[in-house]
Amino acid sequence: MSTLPERDAEGYLVEPADWNEDVARALAEEENIQLTDDHWDTIHFMREYYEEHQVIADARFVIKHLAERVGKEAQKKLFQLYPYGYVKQACKIAGMRRPRAWSTG
Repeated sequence: MSTLPERDAEGYLVEPADWNEDVARALAEEENIQLTDDHWDTIHFMREYYEEHQVIADARFVIKHLAERVGKEAQKKLFQLYPYGYVKQACKIAGMRRPRAWSTG
């Protein structure tokens, strides 16, 4: 496995532009997450949202996106995909900086 880009003390990428799918796989492995198509769908949505808006997508936007595929169970599905929380796992795996004002839940 290649070395990961520079990360902060909590394991988030210092520079989101250093992210790629290999980085995502390595970060997911650290979180004991085996990436599925649903994970990749949320990760790619988050990356595209970040590219377009230059801010991290709030969980509600990811849930809305996920609802297009899984319906009313989208919020439950997001927490199944990332059991230790959207910020702690989804944002980290998607290569985002740690959101400042958000809890890690």
